[in-house]
Amino acid sequence: MEVANNVTEFIFLGLSQDPGMQLMFFALFLFFYIVIMVGNLLILLTVFSDPRLHTPMYFFLSNLSFVDIAYSSATAPKMIADFVSEKKTISYWGCVTQMFTFHFFGCAEIFVLTVMAFDRYAAICQPLRYTTIMSANTCIVLASLSWLGALGHSFVQTLLTFQLPFCHNQVIDHYFCDVHPVLKLACADTTLVNMLVIVNSGLIALGCFLILLASYTVILFSLRKRSSESRRKALSTCGSHFTVVTFFFVPCFFIYLRPSTTFPLDKAVSVFYTTITPMLNPLIYTLRNEDVKNAVKRIWSHMVSLKENKRDRSSELQNHRMS
Repeated sequence: MEVANNVTEFIFLGLSQDPGMQLMFFALFLFFYIVIMVGNLLILLTVFSDPRLHTPMYFFLSNLSFVDIAYSSATAPKMIADFVSEKKTISYWGCVTQMFTFHFFGCAEIFVLTVMAFDRYAAICQPLRYTTIMSANTCIVLASLSWLGALGHSFVQTLLTFQLPFCHNQVIDHYFCDVHPVLKLACADTTLVNMLVIVNSGLIALGCFLILLASYTVILFSLRKRSSESRRKALSTCGSHFTVVTFFFVPCFFIYLRPSTTFPLDKAVSVFYTTITPMLNPLIYTLRNEDVKNAVKRIWSHMVSLKENKRDRSSELQNHRMS
């Protein structure tokens, strides 16, 4: 990709120019980021440590947790550091990298959420064939296709944006390098690129959302014939997933399925799907999922037991030496 411009760095306006607000945002978003890391790492640790969770559903949940960690890390550390920096700058290639990683992991999240909906459809609507449909090979193929599809989307978005020339305008009215704010700085006609970017984002987001809706429509119809206990358990699992889907897709539609125009709400909406949603995902899945809660309790009990055994052995060794 050739740098056909005079710009070597960009300047973020950030979420606020008020010093007092920036200090408050620094503490707030640092807390959010710590919760994201701890919550999603806890889910990864739980799924990998408990053999009872080595199922397709939790395989994809662990993929989602990894995506959330990487997705939020594409923007949050830089944003947090900028709250206490006098000049909020990012190099040209740093901006390219941030946009690529952000759209890569963001699109991977969309695909993983869609695959998770298909997994729930197979488990609830095809219970006798579930292990055949969602075999280990199928899970690996679906996960691989999700990551490869995200890679293709991110490459297209980044290439479309940075093949344009940038002359003198360096100020990005945002807190990270996203497509529409960066396109506003290009010193060329961006009409065609804007259309292609919307089509690229729209086909993926809207297509996946329709698949999700179709999956849950079929699931809801099939649950009418089940017992109340089966309905309760299925709705609990699907409810968690649909809550995550809603929190992620609605803000994305607002930002990416419209022309490159700026609204006052854009930054707040972006905060929601870049920071708030990855933070809420672990809470939603752990608070509403009995399997995960029980697995966390077992791991905690095991750790406490190991600690007590270690302390008892130390006491016995100390008493033996004294005697």
